[in-house]
Amino acid sequence: MRIGILELLSAGATRRWDHAAYNYLVTRQYASIMPQAISVWCRNLGHEVFYTTYFGNEDPTHLLPNDLDIVFISTYTQASALAYALAKLYRQEKILTVIGGPHAKQFPDDCRRFFDIVVGDCDKTLITEILRDKPRGEFITSGRTFTDIPGVQERMPEIRSSTFIRNKSFPFTSIPLLTSTGCPNSCDFCIDWDNPYVLLSLEQLEADMRYIFQHFSRLMIGIHDPNFAIKFEQVFNVLEKIPNRKRNLYTIETSLSVLRGSRLERLKNMGDFYIVPGIESWTAYSNKVGAGTKIAPRQKLDNVIEQFNIIRHYVTGIQANFMFGLDVDIGDEPTELTKEFAARVPFVMPNFNIPVPFGNTPLYEKYLSENRILTTMPFSFYYMPYLVYTLKNYSPVVFYEKLIDMLSYISSGSLLLKRLRNTPEPLQSGYNVFKTLGNRQMVGRLRNILNLLNTNKQFRAFHEHETDVLPEFYHRQYERLLGPYATLMSRKERIPILVSHKKNEVEP
Repeated sequence: MRIGILELLSAGATRRWDHAAYNYLVTRQYASIMPQAISVWCRNLGHEVFYTTYFGNEDPTHLLPNDLDIVFISTYTQASALAYALAKLYRQEKILTVIGGPHAKQFPDDCRRFFDIVVGDCDKTLITEILRDKPRGEFITSGRTFTDIPGVQERMPEIRSSTFIRNKSFPFTSIPLLTSTGCPNSCDFCIDWDNPYVLLSLEQLEADMRYIFQHFSRLMIGIHDPNFAIKFEQVFNVLEKIPNRKRNLYTIETSLSVLRGSRLERLKNMGDFYIVPGIESWTAYSNKVGAGTKIAPRQKLDNVIEQFNIIRHYVTGIQANFMFGLDVDIGDEPTELTKEFAARVPFVMPNFNIPVPFGNTPLYEKYLSENRILTTMPFSFYYMPYLVYTLKNYSPVVFYEKLIDMLSYISSGSLLLKRLRNTPEPLQSGYNVFKTLGNRQMVGRLRNILNLLNTNKQFRAFHEHETDVLPEFYHRQYERLLGPYATLMSRKERIPILVSHKKNEVEP
């Protein structure tokens, strides 16, 4: 069979000149490992495979041949509208459509409106069954713990196609690597909240690392683990076998609870690590920073700052992830503590998100049961800067005022200068400038929403959940996002199907 595999890395189908360079160099680096694995599995099964990624580079319908038998599309929720529109076009051509990736796992009932097959957890056996049986109208999942994935050498055709430019590497090129799946934490907002941590084959890890260092020294290694090096000793015992390992830059998502004691020296000796720990909230999720579950916000702030002051000497750079808009957020404390954090550790770049109730998470089930999700809001707006639920302790106006205040402070010129003085590494300094400019653009978008809340009664009533009528503002944004494909999605089809799949909930 002729099989197409398309991963959507960009949500919009309208090409924007101001995003072109960033998409061409950076967005393409976000290519996921699972679509590459599916490509390898299909190729090994003897099929003719066409793998590609869409990062805003060209018309996505031109990225794959027209005469396919099956097309696999992988997408995250923000890009689901584009995935749905493309599925309509492929189905018109009698091509079997399959959707996988985060959105398919989070909202399978909605996906079934547009795709023949919706895939949750996946492995080679499941792919073999799909190609053999071609089931339609089903949500299928392997039900097995994922333990085996094609190595870097096997995935090189896909890696070159996605993260390289014209088959050549460049300074931003990233080699995607996976050492584990699942997560030991049970954060109620995370889609991995009930996926147990599993360490993948250490033999495969060693083979991958040796291949990378033999053929691609000095490239960036993007480690895609949800939480890297929980089994620190086992992982680093393998990594430390690799010669010349200090020539590469690594990016990892990890918990502060992992980075302690003698491990920091081993981290530094391994190479240059850019780390992305989740702080999330000053009131909740404190186990991720090794502070226990019951600690005062001020004490957590001081503990985290102390940890970062120790860690900074062992890593190339640090980004700390925060969320604002949780039920535990109340009053001025969350924003004021975050501003203080930014001032006291200017070498750390804060990154902000509004919590999103993704399907099949306890957060989603809680908000859905409390009738707090804005049920007519299209999935295209399930990301910063949009609110898709009603807040517990803030009105929408006050929430956006506080978020603007916090982001404006973080992206101020004085704090940027302080940050640059504390980050002498050129790559990190460049990223800090870029991130600051992005935050300033985000402040402009937040101010636009705040202005609508203050001047448009219907817009405000929608966000206060007094009406389910979607404001025209969101319809216009939706249509601008889809560009030439907007007519494929009727206003009725833009309304998501939200279904409860209640599981045992966990406390933050």
